[in-house]
Amino acid sequence: MSNDLNIQFERQDRNTWDVEYIRKNILYCMVHLVGKDPELAWENDWYKALVLFLKGILAERRVEFERKTRAQEVKRVYYLSLEYLIGRNLHRTLADLDMTEAARQALAACGKSLDEILTCEAEAGLGNGGLGRLAACIVDSMATQGYPGIGYGIRYTFGMFKQSIENGLQVETPESWLRFGSPWELERRSLVYEIKFKGRILHYRDKNGQNRCQWVDTEDCEAQAFDVLLSGYRTASLSYLRLWNSRSSQEFDLHNFNAGNYIDAVKSKIHSENLSKVLYPDDSTTMGQELRLMQEYFFVSASLQDIFAQHVTCPEDLQKLPDNVAIHLNDTHPASAIPEMMRLLIDEHGLEYDNAWDITRRVFSYTNHTLLPEALETWPLEVFGKILPRHLDLLYLINHHHMNNVKYRLPGDTSILGRMSLFDDNSKRVRMANLSIVGSHTVNGVAELHSQLMQKGMFADFVRLSPGKLTNVTNGITPIRWLVLANPGLAQLLTETVGGGWEHDLTKLRKLAGMADDHALQDRFMAVKKANKLRLAKFMKEKHGITLNCDFLFDVQVKRMHEYKRQLLNLLHALTRYLWIRDGSKPDLLPRTILFGGKAAPAYHQAKLIIRLINDVAAMVRNDPQMANKLQLAFIPNYNVSAAEIIMPACELSEQISTAGLEASGTGNMKFALNGALTIGTMDGANIEIRQEVGPDNIFIFGLESNKTDELWKHGYNPGEAIAKSPDLKRILDMIRDGYFCPEEPNRYRPIYDALTINDHYLLTADYADYVACQERVDQLYRDPRSWTRKSIINVANMGFFSIDRTVQTYAEKVWKIKPVK
Repeated sequence: MSNDLNIQFERQDRNTWDVEYIRKNILYCMVHLVGKDPELAWENDWYKALVLFLKGILAERRVEFERKTRAQEVKRVYYLSLEYLIGRNLHRTLADLDMTEAARQALAACGKSLDEILTCEAEAGLGNGGLGRLAACIVDSMATQGYPGIGYGIRYTFGMFKQSIENGLQVETPESWLRFGSPWELERRSLVYEIKFKGRILHYRDKNGQNRCQWVDTEDCEAQAFDVLLSGYRTASLSYLRLWNSRSSQEFDLHNFNAGNYIDAVKSKIHSENLSKVLYPDDSTTMGQELRLMQEYFFVSASLQDIFAQHVTCPEDLQKLPDNVAIHLNDTHPASAIPEMMRLLIDEHGLEYDNAWDITRRVFSYTNHTLLPEALETWPLEVFGKILPRHLDLLYLINHHHMNNVKYRLPGDTSILGRMSLFDDNSKRVRMANLSIVGSHTVNGVAELHSQLMQKGMFADFVRLSPGKLTNVTNGITPIRWLVLANPGLAQLLTETVGGGWEHDLTKLRKLAGMADDHALQDRFMAVKKANKLRLAKFMKEKHGITLNCDFLFDVQVKRMHEYKRQLLNLLHALTRYLWIRDGSKPDLLPRTILFGGKAAPAYHQAKLIIRLINDVAAMVRNDPQMANKLQLAFIPNYNVSAAEIIMPACELSEQISTAGLEASGTGNMKFALNGALTIGTMDGANIEIRQEVGPDNIFIFGLESNKTDELWKHGYNPGEAIAKSPDLKRILDMIRDGYFCPEEPNRYRPIYDALTINDHYLLTADYADYVACQERVDQLYRDPRSWTRKSIINVANMGFFSIDRTVQTYAEKVWKIKPVK
């Protein structure tokens, strides 16, 4: 090995990777970049050396791709998202480069195992749920399809939090994913922008007599860029994340230090660095609200300054921005980009309002991700004005013009002005969703039902004002991570059955549908599923000390904990089975393993209480001998992308049971179905489109539809009627009320009981009976393995529509108006 240490980093131009080439370059990186003797290096050192070798390849490709982009003068898209749930990147990059087996052999020649090295990677703490996972899929697909794009975000030091379960309770600890640094990052020391907060506004006239503003006496910090290169699948194109790290513009106050004020000497540094410490700081206090607003504006301002630096070299370039730049707002978190763009154009570049507004509206587009009114971001006027005084001035100006437009185009309805205003005069708050709609040329929902409800419901007035502005782009998922990497056994079976190329065109899997009755294919499909169940069982035993019976039906609900997602309804069904087993009323009941997973926001006390109830029930089930051969229940702590890659291929029944009309889309439903799970769900979100694609006979649908739920909310719902009709439900609710699962604290779950019996806003009691009946149909089908497997195969065959590549193509053609680099 010592003879290889003087080699230079080599470039390989061939399409197939040479094992010796990889081995030599990993050794070069180990010695010259990691600084370790290969004979003494730990697994983590080998991980860094391999990543640095791959990063060098990606850096070369980035230079080449950027040159092609500039030469072809292709319009670029800039994706603004507060989250990117990218998961582990090493396995994905090796697959993208078609280097997995060659790298495995090269490391084996050095006496190392690729599988062990893959486990060294910490999952990037850049996101939490579906919003961040969708953003990651979109940036991945832009790379694969050659669309020139950058994902802007924040380089969180600690992510959201690491979840553990202690005595049934969710416990949050820092997610220290950057503890040892990240070898994927390219630190851009010279790419730094000043970010301003607070201060006051000076109004004056310039030399031409025009009214101008200057933002002075501000509190400043700096945003420094860190890039993470993301490869495309089997292509030379790539994309990247540009993540902003906050730092003080005054690192150290020597005067205070010399005076003995050691804390004050670094106070500015500590305060500034808080902006990129954690994802979603608790905003239940005024200080928390200020920090969160500052965090959102911090990354927005840095990103827009960076875009201007790339595209504006002379005044004429400002007018060309809409032709060269598309900026997409992923939800309302980056909505302050709209007044920030106006500030840059008016205050920094001297444009008049009308010209600046025309440019702004032609640049921005916005994706809405929620139908929950309480989830639409708003800010108290007092907080917004304190943190961003100039932007509040601009919002008043934007709203003045907007209200005039509404008044003249939609005359005769005075109430409409209050609904469409950027300000809620009753609560004295800024409405960021209204701002995002007014300041964008296109607004989209993320599933057909979501988009319809958005246009007919809370944003109906905007549809009247601007017909055609609101549209739909159904979400999608990347088959590379969620099938090729997560489920290699099924991926190999698909390639052997329908041929290659489906990774780039998922609709090619439709050929499977015609083979769904083939017993040989069914046998192989069932063998893959059983192997994946065994893999999950091993993971649960080694990681969490929980034993799973792989002969049971695996019934899974893993997603962010929220009342509208109705993990509690799933638990009510589990308790129904528990009663049936205890009573002996259904001796032939099908054995089930019911798995939950997901994080609750630290301040969301009801969701955290539901987690505790799940764990208390799981402990009761686990310690009851009567349950041993009939029922298993477990909560999987710290659910993340890496865990999902093991859980989803093993799942047989996918729980997508949100209250109809409240889930925007969901993407977990797509991932489970692509891996051969059957869906049990409501007519909500993308479940509707999954039903259209796979056929109504190949999905389990139950419950009220959105028109009925809306009717109940309007006229009032009395849960007592549904409870009175179901002795099982009443008995379960009484057990929850009386402390059956927590005798040491009988009133622990009284808030859950009250929520279900007094109001039941999310209509669990209304859907309970139909849900339980639907679950009995699940049992009946699972007793016929060939019929179950046939439907599973049909689900996989018809997932082509839900490829993220289709989603991104739709955005590119209909929203961003961009073309791929040739």
